[in-house]
Amino acid sequence: MRSALRWLLAFVVLLGTVSTAGAATAAVPHDTAGTGATTAAGAATGTDIKDRILAIPGMSLIQEKPYPGYRFFVLNYTQPVDHHRPWAGTFQQRLTVLHKDTSRPTVFYTSGYGVSTNPSRREPTQIVDGNQVSMEYRYFTPSRPQPADWSKLDIWQAASDQHRIFAALKRIYDRKWLATGISKGGMTATYYERFYPRDMDGVVAYVAPNDVVNDEDSAYDRFFETVGTKECRDRLNALQREALVRRTPLQAKYRAWADANGATFRTVGTLDKAYEAVVLDFVWGFWQYHLESECADVPDAKTASDQAVYDTIDAYSGWSAYTDQGLEGYTPYYYQAATELGAPTIELPHLKGLTRYGYLPPSSFVPREVPLPRFKPWVMRDVDTWVRHNAQRMIFVYGANDPWGAERFRVGAGSRDSYVYAAPGANHGATVSALVPAERDRATARILAWADVAPAAVQSSPELARPLAPFDARLDKREAKEGELRLRP
Repeated sequence: MRSALRWLLAFVVLLGTVSTAGAATAAVPHDTAGTGATTAAGAATGTDIKDRILAIPGMSLIQEKPYPGYRFFVLNYTQPVDHHRPWAGTFQQRLTVLHKDTSRPTVFYTSGYGVSTNPSRREPTQIVDGNQVSMEYRYFTPSRPQPADWSKLDIWQAASDQHRIFAALKRIYDRKWLATGISKGGMTATYYERFYPRDMDGVVAYVAPNDVVNDEDSAYDRFFETVGTKECRDRLNALQREALVRRTPLQAKYRAWADANGATFRTVGTLDKAYEAVVLDFVWGFWQYHLESECADVPDAKTASDQAVYDTIDAYSGWSAYTDQGLEGYTPYYYQAATELGAPTIELPHLKGLTRYGYLPPSSFVPREVPLPRFKPWVMRDVDTWVRHNAQRMIFVYGANDPWGAERFRVGAGSRDSYVYAAPGANHGATVSALVPAERDRATARILAWADVAPAAVQSSPELARPLAPFDARLDKREAKEGELRLRP
């Protein structure tokens, strides 16, 4: 009985987080100027957009930053640690709101990692000329419960975080909503749609891996056997091989660097393991973040000095990647890869006889004090099956030369108004604008239609579809994650 009463009380409190905000804002007129000053009557009752957002129970302001034509807020929102047991503790989850106008559609973005606290705009936000809500994924600092119960880090809990934020803000931003994300963020947008398919009016998932069967990774092997030209593949493979042939002198440089920078290797185990892991990332890192046209910049393995080989591996893989300091901020990702998401393992025939450890599993990059349950193979199978049979209004965009696209989402006979596109020659930064013209126009037209802002001309002629907001070099430039040159989505 006590347990039931606690659950009921917690449910009422959490429901109030949404319903109280809704009651406070339901009759407020739209902010057409993007400044919060709607009407004289509205201003008299405190309808500035910041006041309306902060009237949501559990919402608090960290900072407001100015940007021309927008209001930008960095916020905290109180979330349950466990959405199954909402009375059993809470934590503060960081999010941002790029406010343009409550009469415009809203794009819900997540990177699947931390959240940038600088104003930025994802491609769908530019296309629909809308607002943007960006969420920090649970357990990425500072959005981590203290103490951290790692068993509550899974894709359903994260989707439920997103659902509660949407429900809290929907009463203010009551027009259409689209979910989007890049890489792990694209995965996150897809998982959110799987668990809460009634929330969003459309999904645009960029370069989202789909590791359905964790132990079967031959698609990656086929990718590395065929991507680009043979000349480029041979050049990259030779440099990677040379880094293992010269392991002794290059490791001396690595050790000197580690000592000078206070880098340690407790999580991965030894400097030797970290060294090999970085070298094995080299070819993958090249194709993930670079273009085939840059292949000529890679030194010839036969004539390159030790320093040139060392510096090249550093440029494309990053010697700091598997230090304790480099891994620390990404523990939540490796935990999820080890428990639900899976991770690729590829064959490396050109390195036969030179590797000591091969591709290390993601559990190797999780600190020993973090308990790891058994891998759950059914989780990704469930999502894949759902997408194939139930996807509605979803677009998946991949780069044809991006390794992560080797295992991708596909739509099946049961899907509706859903599409999978690949941008020719593109890497992990593939966009709708990089698609071939016919696919670019079709995808842009569908995004505009889902957001209910497609001009009349576009409704009858999709080839006329273009983003509604002009490109902004500061706002629309993708902000690279710190230390993102790693073998992770």
